[in-house]
Amino acid sequence: MPRVSFAPPSLCLTFLPLVHRLLPSLPPTVRDVDVPPLFRERFILGGYRPVGLSWRSYVLSLFQIHNETLNVWSHLLAAVCVLLRFMGPEGQGFSLDVSSLPLVLYCSSNYCACCSAVAHLLQSHSEHAHYSLFFLDYVGVAVYQYGCALALCLYSSDIFLPAAALLAWFSCATCCYAKLHFRRPYPLHRKLCQVVPMGVAYLLDISPVAHRLVTYSWTNSTALPLHFLQVVLFLLSAFFFSCPVPERFAPGRYDIVGHGHQLFHILLSLCTLVQQEALFRDFLWRRPALVREFGEDTFSLTVSCLCPAPAVSIRPAVLHQLQP
Repeated sequence: MPRVSFAPPSLCLTFLPLVHRLLPSLPPTVRDVDVPPLFRERFILGGYRPVGLSWRSYVLSLFQIHNETLNVWSHLLAAVCVLLRFMGPEGQGFSLDVSSLPLVLYCSSNYCACCSAVAHLLQSHSEHAHYSLFFLDYVGVAVYQYGCALALCLYSSDIFLPAAALLAWFSCATCCYAKLHFRRPYPLHRKLCQVVPMGVAYLLDISPVAHRLVTYSWTNSTALPLHFLQVVLFLLSAFFFSCPVPERFAPGRYDIVGHGHQLFHILLSLCTLVQQEALFRDFLWRRPALVREFGEDTFSLTVSCLCPAPAVSIRPAVLHQLQP
């Protein structure tokens, strides 16, 4: 009988020491008692990176195992998937014209939401960095909320966009206030300041989808099952954001993999990818009638509500030149 060798290939023996020499060794992770209370999470007892290291150390910690690793990589991989989706086979039906601007803005807002990856990667540098980066994260969430509302409005049904914009920035303000005002141990109303405004904004944003799910036949649209799936994923992510489960029942066991905030990030990334696919299918389905139904002025106005500076370059006269 031939023998099976489990020895690593010679290439690995050459490559791994090279990588080890190129990447400087990072300090090992520490326990919760070794970092200030601001950087601790309830029921997470280990896997923390020391506070006060160089920025370079935190950037390189992208390749280190700690309690923020999955939070960072879940958003980074989702961002790559968003980019690859528009480079795929069906992407050839996508071109930059007036009807595609809301979809482009929605996908761009996903990259704004990836501010979360940067915040979780670098926030341990200092107290000032912690607050600044998470404020940037909340701005990204607000931009994503409005981008989502705009795409759902134009590709799914009518919705009151000024209310969506107001709720997006209100949820950003309340999250920043809750982050800055309350200190550990956090009271219950801190979580309410974060969850309630975002929940109301989501209910408004998702209302056209809910109407379609109830009144339309799912067999007539390939997008509707995806819309239903993204609603389920969002509700699950909201649950894990609100409740420290399962680490509450076994403190220290889920420090590196499996704690509630990681599950929130993973489920929200999956929700974003499913929602993007549903909106892309809605876009291909409704594209011929979009400009005729809403008009170029509506597209320009709604986009400028979120990014007024770039909107100067996409007024209707210029958009005529972009149409195929």
